[in-house]
Amino acid sequence: MLQRALLLGALALVLTGVSLLGEDAKKAVTVVIATPLGDIEVALDPAHAPATVANFLRYVKGKYYDGGRFHRTVTPGNQPNNKVKIEVVQAGINPAREKEEFPPIALERTSATGLRHVDGAISMARAEPDTATSDFFICVGDQPELDFGGKRNPDGQGFAAFGRVVKGMDVVRKIQLSPAEGQGLTPPVTILSIKIKS
Repeated sequence: MLQRALLLGALALVLTGVSLLGEDAKKAVTVVIATPLGDIEVALDPAHAPATVANFLRYVKGKYYDGGRFHRTVTPGNQPNNKVKIEVVQAGINPAREKEEFPPIALERTSATGLRHVDGAISMARAEPDTATSDFFICVGDQPELDFGGKRNPDGQGFAAFGRVVKGMDVVRKIQLSPAEGQGLTPPVTILSIKIKS
């Protein structure tokens, strides 16, 4: 029953993505993430990850990320309990709107999309497969262990990459190196807005 619901949800998101993007449904869509440290431009890839892009854009269009935050930094030095090390920064929607999150989406595995967790890749955070909602992360350096078959997550299913930073990796690195307690940024870096550029 749950699998059927997730498949229907994924189909609905693909259709939503088409309606959100019109005739450019298969073309890259650029969004600008504005922060106090500078802007990050990200080219999304609806041609290869349509459901994931559609999910992200419905949060963007609903302004859920306005007042959101980069709240987590993962560096080589702050993951002592993980045998497989990664480097990412993670962000989420405005905490005041967390109860308004949409249902989780089906995982678009990198084995199916062909996208990879390279330097600057944007991807959806998750716990179990098919649990991603609104949190996303950006890779700092190539992170192949986040791809399908990678060992960062014990289930080996990887994460859903859906685009890549095209401008502003210096800002991403500033966020990664901001003050933190463990992996929690103190204070979080505010997302002023995320807007569609093209």
